[in-house]
Amino acid sequence: MKREITTGNNSSSARGIKRRSFVKTLGGGIVLFFAPWNALDLLALPAQQRRSLTKDYNAFLHIAQDGTVSCFTGKIEMGQGIITSLAQMMAEELNVPLDKVKMVMGDTDLCPWDAGTWGSLTTRAFGPAMRAALAEARAVLLEMASEKLGVDQSRLEVREGIIAEKGNPSVSVSYADLAKGRKLEKYLEVKPLPEDYREYTVVGKPLKHSDAFDKVTGKAKYAGDLVLPGMLHARILRPPSHGATLVSVDISGAEAIEGVRVVRDGDFIAVVSENRDLADLAVVRINAGYTFDELKVDDSTIFEYINRGEYRENVVTDAGDMLTAPQQCEKLFEHEYHDPYLAHAPIEPHTALAQWVDGKLTVWASTQSPFGLQDSLVREFGTSIENVRVITPFVGGGFGGKASSQQGVEAAKIARITGRPVMLAWTRDEEFFYDTFHAASVIKVKSGIDSDGRIRMWDYNIYLAGTRGSEATYDIPNVRITNYREDRSKYTVHPFATGPWRAPNNNTNTFARETQVDIMAAAAGIDPLEFRLRNLKDERMKGVLKAVADRFGYTQGKTPSGRGIGVACGTDAGTWVAHMAEVEVDRSTGKVKVLRLACAQDMGLCVNPQGALIQMEGCLTMALGYTLAEEVKFEGGNIRDRNFDSYQIPRFSWLPKLECVIMDKMDQPPQGGGEPAIIGVGAAVGNAIFDATGARLFRVPFTPERVLEAIKGLKV
Repeated sequence: MKREITTGNNSSSARGIKRRSFVKTLGGGIVLFFAPWNALDLLALPAQQRRSLTKDYNAFLHIAQDGTVSCFTGKIEMGQGIITSLAQMMAEELNVPLDKVKMVMGDTDLCPWDAGTWGSLTTRAFGPAMRAALAEARAVLLEMASEKLGVDQSRLEVREGIIAEKGNPSVSVSYADLAKGRKLEKYLEVKPLPEDYREYTVVGKPLKHSDAFDKVTGKAKYAGDLVLPGMLHARILRPPSHGATLVSVDISGAEAIEGVRVVRDGDFIAVVSENRDLADLAVVRINAGYTFDELKVDDSTIFEYINRGEYRENVVTDAGDMLTAPQQCEKLFEHEYHDPYLAHAPIEPHTALAQWVDGKLTVWASTQSPFGLQDSLVREFGTSIENVRVITPFVGGGFGGKASSQQGVEAAKIARITGRPVMLAWTRDEEFFYDTFHAASVIKVKSGIDSDGRIRMWDYNIYLAGTRGSEATYDIPNVRITNYREDRSKYTVHPFATGPWRAPNNNTNTFARETQVDIMAAAAGIDPLEFRLRNLKDERMKGVLKAVADRFGYTQGKTPSGRGIGVACGTDAGTWVAHMAEVEVDRSTGKVKVLRLACAQDMGLCVNPQGALIQMEGCLTMALGYTLAEEVKFEGGNIRDRNFDSYQIPRFSWLPKLECVIMDKMDQPPQGGGEPAIIGVGAAVGNAIFDATGARLFRVPFTPERVLEAIKGLKV
C-alpha cells in the first residue's frame, strides 16, 4: 500500500533542577522506565561515546495527573521537525490526543543518553526504539486497567488516553487516573509489538511544525537568547591561520579598556566584559606574534596535492572478475571528479552559555550532541558526569557542523576562571574560520558498457570522501569499490579540520557516479532515463525515477539548445531518491540558471508529510549552493572566505520551481528524510548542463568560469 503526495515548544526550559524534582513539577503521577536495547543497537555509535547502554538507553515516559504525556529524548530540534513527528508517533502508539503530548529534548539531566542528532537517524533508528518502549508502556497500563476495572485485557480498548471495556464505555479509566500518585517501574517479559501504522489516526497526517509559530514570531529561545544575572560576554584570541603557534602576546591594549578583563590559560586567551561590544573591541587590541607551520597548498592545487598522497587502501566491494571485465566491454570510460572544501554556514553561529554553581557546571549550547559535549566537558575539567549538565535549546541549523561543540568547552573554561556565567557566541568570522569543513576529495572511476548499453564494469576509487553513497546502485556484474584513507603517519592532507557536512560524502559519491553513468548513456546513444532503468534491478529505485519523470513531464531533448534536462538517483539514510533538473546556460558567460528542480523520495512510511516536504525543499535549496557557488577559498591554513559577502550560500533569486513527490509506503518502516534530497542535485544539474551545451563538468561548483571553460573546450 502506498500514498503519493505531490506539491508545487521545545520544553527544555525547566532549568536548574534535577530529573527527580522535575518529575514532581509535572504533577506526580506514574513514571515508566523502558530499555529497548535491540532497537537502539541499530545506532552504530562511536566507541568513545558508548556509555553503559543498559543504563543510559532508556525511553523515559511521564504521565501527569492532568493527562499530559511527556517524552524525554536526547535528540534535539534544529528545524528538521522531530519535535512534531516524534510527538505524532507517541500519540499514535499510546492513543492519546496530540495536544496532550509534550516533548522534552536535549537535556542531559532529564533525558536518556543519546549519541547525537545526525545522519537522518532519528526517525529510522530512535523511532523504533521509542515505539517499542511506548508499546510496553501501553501494555503495562492495560494490565493496571484490567486489575482496576475487573475486566479481562482482551475486552479492553484504548481511545485518546481512556481505557474502556469494548462496547461499554461507561466502564473506563484514564491513563491519568491510573498514574495518580503512583510511580511504577516494570518490565514485561514478553514484549508487545508496536501498533500497525497502516491503521493510523495521527501518524501520516501532514502537520505544521509545532514550534513554527514561536520561531517565526521570535518567541522561541536559542542559546544566544539566554541571559543570566552577572553574565559576561567573551571573545577569544584566535590565530590568524590554521597551523599558527602563539609565541608572544601583549594584552595591555585590551586591559586599558574600562570594563574589560583578560583571562588566560596557557595559550588560551580571552577577553570578557558585561558589554559585548567592549569585548569585541578589546580582543582586537591584543597584539600577538605567531610562528607558522602550514601546508603549501591552496584551493587551486588541493586536488593535485590529494593525488600525490599516501593512503591506506580498503577494498569495500570486490565482485565479478575485474581482470577480464574490460574485454566484456565495447566502450571504456575513465574520469576523475573533484569536490572542494565546504563551510556549514549556519545562520545561528556556535553559541554557549556556561555557569558554575557549587562545583556543578551547566552549559546551554547550540549542539547536535548534548551528551557528546557533556563527555568533552568531563574530560576537560576532570569532573564527574553527575556534575555536568548540558541543555540544548532550539538549534538554528547544524548540518553536521555542530556535532562537536568546542564553544561549550571554551565558555565553560572562561566561566570557571572568572567565577561568573559566560556567554560565548562565535562571530561570523570565527564561524568560517574555526568550524570544521566538508573535506575536499577526489573520485576516480573506470567503467565500461557492452553493445546493448549494459554496464559491465565499475572500478570506483574514493580518495578522502568516505563510503557513504558509494554503492554501485546499478546491476553490474564486475564491481570493485576501493576507499583510500589518510595515512597520517606518512602524509597530512587537510590544512584544517574536516567533518561531516549534510549527507556527508553521499553528495560527492552521487555526483561522481551519476555523472559517469550519464557519460555512458550519451556514448551509447540512449536516453539517460532509459539507460538508468535498463541497468537497474532495484524496483524502488525504478519507482522514484519514474515518479520524478512523471511529475516533471519528462521528454528527451533533441539537441543542445541552451536549455537542458538532467537526471540523477541514489540512496541515503534508507531512502530512495531521484532528481530532475532543467537549466538554462548563457554560452557567452557560462552562467547557469536552474529553472526547475524536481525530487521524488521513497522513505517508507512518512510520519509527517508536511514536515518531509519542508525537509526536501530545504535540501534542494541548500544543494543549489553546493552545485553552483559554494567552496572554501584558502591558502595554506588561511581561510579567505570569512563571511557571506564572499562565501555565497543560495539566494532567493536563485530558487527555481521546486517540485516534490513523496512516495509514502505505509507498509514499510519509516526511513531518513532529512538529507536524501540533497545528494543528487549536483549530478542532475551537471547532466542538464551537458544536455544544454554538450560540455561536461567534473568539478563542483559549476561556476560561470568553469562552465565557460568547458564550453570553450568543445571547440578545441
